Amino acid sequence: MKTPIALLFSLFCFTASSQVFDSLVWADEFNINGGLDSTKWWHQTVLPNNGLSWWNGEIQHYTDRDTNSYCENGHLYLTALKENFTDQNVTKDYTSARLNSKFAFTYGRVEARAQLPTGTGTWPAIWMLGQNIYEVGAWWDTQGYASQYWPACGEIDIMEHWGDNQDYVSSAMHTLSSYGGTVNVGGRTIPGVSNSFHTYAVEWSPTKMVFSVDSIVHYTYEPTDRTSFTWPFDNPQYLLLNIAIQSSIDANFTSSPMILDYIRVYQSSTLNQDELEYSSIAIYPSPALESLTVEQPWRNAGFIVYDVKGTAVLKKKLGAGQTDIDISNLSAGIYLCRIQNPETGIFAEEKIIKK
Repeated sequence: MKTPIALLFSLFCFTASSQVFDSLVWADEFNINGGLDSTKWWHQTVLPNNGLSWWNGEIQHYTDRDTNSYCENGHLYLTALKENFTDQNVTKDYTSARLNSKFAFTYGRVEARAQLPTGTGTWPAIWMLGQNIYEVGAWWDTQGYASQYWPACGEIDIMEHWGDNQDYVSSAMHTLSSYGGTVNVGGRTIPGVSNSFHTYAVEWSPTKMVFSVDSIVHYTYEPTDRTSFTWPFDNPQYLLLNIAIQSSIDANFTSSPMILDYIRVYQSSTLNQDELEYSSIAIYPSPALESLTVEQPWRNAGFIVYDVKGTAVLKKKLGAGQTDIDISNLSAGIYLCRIQNPETGIFAEEKIIKK
């Protein structure tokens, strides 16, 4: 079966003006009163850490109750509460909510207008995870999309805020090359994030992520070498909203909400010529036995196959169009195929399995 490298753009260098996210493709304006729109959101409540707790030493239960997440007067209130609450046979002293969008996408601009909670030990976030993540109780996992564990799925933190560093907001990237206490992070101090609304955004193109608050950029992630280790971001991601509670929570904390006015996703209404070229690339089948078929648009393109150690085991020059390539001499295993444009030096990559 033919499996295209759909809009892969592995090392494609766009100019700042070439990617215009001008078409609204998904949004929630929260213009209802009461519970959230269940066609758009999923409450993730299942404890993942052996059924005992959330990761990062968090001490809250996430619930699907209206007390922790509800809409009123055009706003979403996602509220962390101090309360004794038992769920899944585990009792905790704090509750909150963790929302998964039932919408996933690749490339675009996400913007959310929000007012953040306050209190030492609160940890609100507006972020994204790969649709392919294995995570118990997550919406896309329940729908059968799981194929990668974190951080191989990729994580995009649009906004994080820690109550013990009031008014400092942060954006970060988590990949196999850097995760947890990642080095791929940036932020800035913005006075009044817990008593006024600000617009938090990321622009996700095939080559970089640009993070901003109120249209002022504070961090750009643009790795020069885009591989599955540094750039698992050519596949769909979904949105998450949550407030975690850390063990350092102020003993006097009782409740505080993250209030969202809206969250919106924009994409480009048209593809430029370079994007159209990349959309025509395909390598198939996978698994393969004796040969591969490669479809690509460039004359005299370079084609290289790498083994799992990064050693080039096959090299060829390809003409534009369809080419059948003999791989019968390769041992069974996983390989990385690279197609390179001889004029620009940019390339696309795809993993294949050889039987």
